[in-house]
Amino acid sequence: MTPSPPALLIAGHGTRDEAGAEAFRAFVRELGDRHPELPVAGGFIELSPPPLGDAVTGLVERGVRQFAAVPLMLVSAGHAKGDIPAALAREKERHPGITYTYGRPLGPHPSLLRVLERRLDEALGTADGREDVTVLLVGRGSTDPDANAEVHKAARLLWEGRGYAGVETAFVSLAAPDVPGGLDRCARLGARRIVVLPYFLFTGILPDRVRRQTEEWAAAHPDVEVRSADVIGPEPELLDLVWERYEEAVRGDLRMNCDSCVYRIALPGFEDKVGLPQQPHFHPDDDGHHHGHGHHHGGHAHAH
Repeated sequence: MTPSPPALLIAGHGTRDEAGAEAFRAFVRELGDRHPELPVAGGFIELSPPPLGDAVTGLVERGVRQFAAVPLMLVSAGHAKGDIPAALAREKERHPGITYTYGRPLGPHPSLLRVLERRLDEALGTADGREDVTVLLVGRGSTDPDANAEVHKAARLLWEGRGYAGVETAFVSLAAPDVPGGLDRCARLGARRIVVLPYFLFTGILPDRVRRQTEEWAAAHPDVEVRSADVIGPEPELLDLVWERYEEAVRGDLRMNCDSCVYRIALPGFEDKVGLPQQPHFHPDDDGHHHGHGHHHGGHAHAH
C-alpha cells in the first residue's frame, strides 16, 4: 500500500485588513482544490483567524500525522526564522506523534519576478518604453538586516535584463528609507517617471499605506510622473511556487540560492548562460593553496 503524501500547511503572517486575510484563506482553498490528493490547511502567526495552531489541530482531526509547512512569505525575517518554527514545535508538544518538515520562504523566485514585471506593465499601460522608468520596490521592512537585504536582491534581479532606468528600494516600516525617502532618492537620481511597486503578496494595511504615501508624495511633486502598481496577488505562478516549496520540503531538497542562478534559470538578458559548464577562477591574491574558492564553483556546477 502506497503511503499517503504529507499534508500541506501554509503559514501566513496575518493582517488587520479583512480583505487581505480572506485573500490568504481563498489562496489556501485554491491550493486544496488543485491538490485533492492531500489535506491542505493554512493559518496565521498573528492578527488574523485562523491561528496556525488551529490549522494544525484541524489537520490532526482529519487524521494527519505528517505534514510539510511552507511559510507564505517573501523574505526570511523573524516570522519565518523564529516564530513559525517555535509555533510548530509547540504544536508538536500539543499533538504527540505528529512529524513535520519546514520549507523555505518564497524569495525572489523568477516566476514571482515575472509577476512583478507584469504589475509594472499594467501600471504603465500603453506608455512608451521602459528606458526612462525608475521602479521603487517597497518591502515590508524588518529589524533583520538579512531580510532587508533580500528585498534589495529582488530589486537587483528585477532590474537585470528588463530595460528599466533603475530599480530602487524602500520600506514601509522598521527600515530606511521609507516610501517618501525612497521617492526623494529616485528624484535626486534624475527620475521623471516612477512606478512604486509594493513587494507584497496580498492586499492589506501596509500596501494601502504604500499607495497613500505615494499619492501624497506625487501631489507634492507635480513635475514627476508617479504611478502605483498592484501587489503580486494569488496568481498561478504563486500557486505553483508554493507547491514547489512543498515538494522541496518533502524531499528534503532545501537548496540555497539556485532559484536565481543564471546557470540554472533563464533570466532576462542572460538566457545563454543556462547549462554552461563552470570552471574554477582564481583571484589575483590567491596563493595557490586552494582555500576553497575555486572548489566552491566546481561544486556549484555539480549541484546543478
